Amino acid sequence: MTCPLGVAPHLPGNKGIITVPSPLDDVRAQYEALPYPPRDPREEALRLITGTPSHILEINHYLFSGRLNFTRPFRALMAGGGTGDACIMLAQQLTDRRCPGEVVYLDLSTASREICEARAKARGLRNIRFFTGSLLDVAGMGLGLFDYIDCTGVLHHLPDPPAGLKALVSVLQPEGGVGVMLYGEYGRSGVYPLQEMLRTLAPQSMAMPERLTMARRLLRFLPTTNLFRRNPYLNDHVTGGDAGLYDLLLHSCDRAYTVPQIAELAQGAGLRVVAFLEPVRYEPTTYMSDPVIGRQANALPLLERAAFAERLANNIRTHVFYATRAGFDTVARPEDTQAIPLLRDMDAQKLAAGLEPGKPLVANLDGFPWRAQLPALASRIVSKIDGRKTVAQIYTSLGAEGLPQWEDFYAQFEDLYVKLNGVNHLLLRFRT
Repeated sequence: MTCPLGVAPHLPGNKGIITVPSPLDDVRAQYEALPYPPRDPREEALRLITGTPSHILEINHYLFSGRLNFTRPFRALMAGGGTGDACIMLAQQLTDRRCPGEVVYLDLSTASREICEARAKARGLRNIRFFTGSLLDVAGMGLGLFDYIDCTGVLHHLPDPPAGLKALVSVLQPEGGVGVMLYGEYGRSGVYPLQEMLRTLAPQSMAMPERLTMARRLLRFLPTTNLFRRNPYLNDHVTGGDAGLYDLLLHSCDRAYTVPQIAELAQGAGLRVVAFLEPVRYEPTTYMSDPVIGRQANALPLLERAAFAERLANNIRTHVFYATRAGFDTVARPEDTQAIPLLRDMDAQKLAAGLEPGKPLVANLDGFPWRAQLPALASRIVSKIDGRKTVAQIYTSLGAEGLPQWEDFYAQFEDLYVKLNGVNHLLLRFRT
């Protein structure tokens, strides 16, 4: 959909001047009244919210070949930082690694900024600088260049997303990268017809409480044939309170993307997409077992495979991807025996105990039951992953338990890596 521009009427006494409100005014007003997602700074004492993109292990793995040196300064921009999930996560992870890094928070909403500031204060984080403003103006703010830029759930709310991404790339280091989340077109089936209906029933001129009330009335009486009602994977209007409902169905500026449109958006800004997460969702063979089609699909380049899988699955609600300005391969690969496997937010011993021989790895991909048969050594390999041992050292450490031939071990490790990395559990780093 398009995001309309508003023009103020020519009123007596305004000396003939027509004022044109910014198309971002309604967006700003929404997040001032309903910061999203809702967060309580007191909960920082209970847990660190982690997610994708912008987890430090992912940034290192996908954008810096696993070779980030955390003894050197690292600068990150959270463009449209909202209530701060990604900002707090990355700032805490840099602090934990004693990295002399800096996270710069930027958002239109002062209410959202206040929540993020309170969360940072609750954690005692001192490596965040806060700014209020539009990412469209970032080039003129004197913030310098960044190694990494997060833009989660923001570009699709701009009247001109390509201009937004180009503005961000203008302050990105030549070999830096970005982590982006955009809405997925197929997985949001039913959303946009419902938004159009609500523009009629609850126009932007209506007060927010009244718009919310009207939206709830409409939801209660949707017929069983309605696409939104038939889409079981949209739940922000249920779990996110008023803010979630407003963000999903009453937003003033909202669009969704397909994989080819993402590729075009990235290319137009001088970026190259290097990974979608979770990777397994973007592989056609995840969803079908026909060997002939599988072989043909596997021969496609990354973006074509991802587009094929998206059309096949039809359930991807959000696209998370990493993209880079660098002209070389920035994704860490397991071929080097000095690669150090890392589990993302998982306990190795607990995971190893759950990988019973003969039982598949199971994941629910928004209604699609994915199963992958793991190699015989899976549990033993996982039990040795401690974030310090290289692939070669893990092989050696299996000696007391009966050392297999290197070729057999490595083939099993690579198979395990592909499957665990596919669901974003296993990443790589290298010593620097």
